[in-house]
Amino acid sequence: MATYLPTLKQLQYLVALKDHGHFGRAAEACFVTQSTLSAGLRELESLIGITLVERTRRVVRFTPLGMRIAEKAQRVLREAEELGDLARAAGKPLSGDLRMGVIPTIAPFLLPRILPKLRTAWPDLKLYLREETTSAACDSLHRGHVDCVLLALPYHCGDIESVDLFLDRLFVAFPGDDLVDPPAVIAADGIDERRLLLLEDGHCLKDHVLSACNRPELRAEAAMLGTSLHTLVQMVDNGLGVTLLPQMALDAGILNNTDIIARPLDAEHPSRRIALAWRRGSPRDKEFRLLADALRSAE
Repeated sequence: MATYLPTLKQLQYLVALKDHGHFGRAAEACFVTQSTLSAGLRELESLIGITLVERTRRVVRFTPLGMRIAEKAQRVLREAEELGDLARAAGKPLSGDLRMGVIPTIAPFLLPRILPKLRTAWPDLKLYLREETTSAACDSLHRGHVDCVLLALPYHCGDIESVDLFLDRLFVAFPGDDLVDPPAVIAADGIDERRLLLLEDGHCLKDHVLSACNRPELRAEAAMLGTSLHTLVQMVDNGLGVTLLPQMALDAGILNNTDIIARPLDAEHPSRRIALAWRRGSPRDKEFRLLADALRSAE
């Protein structure tokens, strides 16, 4: 009796539909027409004799078994992709395509400094970048959407390997007319929680700030939440409060053309750890460690 197995293309269609929840967007993600994707999924359902997706005019709803099969398909696709990684890792290191996730509190400040140096050192490397919050980047890593992630630790990112690149000191930033004679450092217990401006939930820097200050009440008392460090800087410059910024943002000139003063945070753990992370057991482990060395030297 012949055994018919799903194709990788069919599994790709299924996973794309699960990720996007819409036939049109899933088809765009797979670079095919909607009719091609729909036909491929119907062939898959016919092949295995199970309805995977309930189709209505407005809603795409996976059956319970369809959801389990889609999750299994994600793992199968990731394993298939790693077959190519095995061959690539055995060849010339840091060459070809590499997809790297980067969090928003790192990307605009560090990448302009390191990317030109990486292109010079590894001209055959084609680095594709994906900027996401830490939670989304870790999810993308485990789904196989990216190969590695440039992030800040500590953060629970699942079953990963990581290499620390450097420490990124935190600074307290406040309006220039707040203090006549600002001290050299600002103690964590000297921050007025009623004026503290933090990033929105989803940004790990918010948790790093709260952890460094070791003041649980700051989470509940924070005056306002910002969508980015640049937004927080504008609010501070307009006298709306104080915030904490990483040194890499200061080095990149985020305070240029403002009247803001920044002083190092005086705390037990005043820094976040910038690191490169990848899936544990990846066949490109040695290549990622080489990339970490290159990032460290480029910084």
